[in-house]
Amino acid sequence: MVSLAVANSGIGAGDAVPHALPAWVYDNAELNRLELQRILLPSWQIACHVNSIAHAGDYVTLDMGPESVFVWRDRDRTIHAFHNVCRHRGARLVDGSGNCPGTLTCPYHGWTYRQDGALIGIPSRESFQSLDRAGFGLKSVRVEVAFGFVFVAISGNPPSVADTWGPLIEEFSPYRFEEMVPLGPISHETWDVDWKIAIDNYLESYHVPIGHPGLNRMFTPDYEDQAAVPTIARGISWLREQESSRWSERMYQRLIGKVVTHLPERQRGSWRFYSALPNLGIDVFPEQMDFFQVLPRGPGKCVIRSALFGLPDDRPAMRAIRFLGNRINTQVNDEDRSLCARVQRGLASGSYEPGPLSGLERCMLEFHDMLRQQIPEMRLAKPPTQFA
Repeated sequence: MVSLAVANSGIGAGDAVPHALPAWVYDNAELNRLELQRILLPSWQIACHVNSIAHAGDYVTLDMGPESVFVWRDRDRTIHAFHNVCRHRGARLVDGSGNCPGTLTCPYHGWTYRQDGALIGIPSRESFQSLDRAGFGLKSVRVEVAFGFVFVAISGNPPSVADTWGPLIEEFSPYRFEEMVPLGPISHETWDVDWKIAIDNYLESYHVPIGHPGLNRMFTPDYEDQAAVPTIARGISWLREQESSRWSERMYQRLIGKVVTHLPERQRGSWRFYSALPNLGIDVFPEQMDFFQVLPRGPGKCVIRSALFGLPDDRPAMRAIRFLGNRINTQVNDEDRSLCARVQRGLASGSYEPGPLSGLERCMLEFHDMLRQQIPEMRLAKPPTQFA
């Protein structure tokens, strides 16, 4: 094992300037396993919006590495969360989303569970000697509801969601997240980049003026208006007075203030971006909002799990402004995917040495410092022969 005593914490030798992580951490299978175990599974993850499981029996699954959980609303409207694993032989119980209004039966051998997770039915029960059903209910997962979303912590005991977000939650109030409805299903998009590269990209807007020309034409950089609490940062981009030269961007600028009349005037001209470590993003627009999670899918690959929500509104003008907003954001997403792929390819070069970080990349540095603290081997310039 390589001694960690010689490791650095992102500071170059004799240099007070922080540096990025070494290239090897973005393509290492054992490190991927440790990140999942130590960082992602013990953190709060959004399973869904409360109105994605609006009716009794509605459920939604969340997969993270080898783990799968599902949230399930019972007849009394209580939301439960369970490991998506039958207590008999481990078969997965449900996939995706759906409705199971009564009991839940395993598709393999027919073990049946109540909505509170209790085991109530076993085919050929007499063939199991002295089996106590009370000891074989579904294993529960910690669940909390905050600002309209259902959060789960698959392992560990993190502070409550409300305590984690602190005063930033108050900024959501005018948007009425709790009243929103899904504007489409939860989507999954595979990127050929390590999950940390995608998060690095979201945590800094230093790249926006060059990497997102359309966004830069429409808005001021969000790093000019930032706020933060530990592990969570918020940046606001404000609509520019000068109209964009592109039709869709220009029409969005002209229409948004006239269409989104439920918001105070100041909020109508801003896009707000919230970055919650380790892997959650929440984007708040005047007409709608989204969340996304970056989930590892092995070395050099990740899945972007995301969904879009808005207040119920069938006005043609609202449909038009949401169309324009989605068109603009699709372009931004495509640009981010391309930029991240460039980084993944470049890090494979033996010539790369971690470069210095700008003060505009301070949220990314906080992420890197968290990674180094949880997995000290990340301080090493080269991968260790064995992880602690």
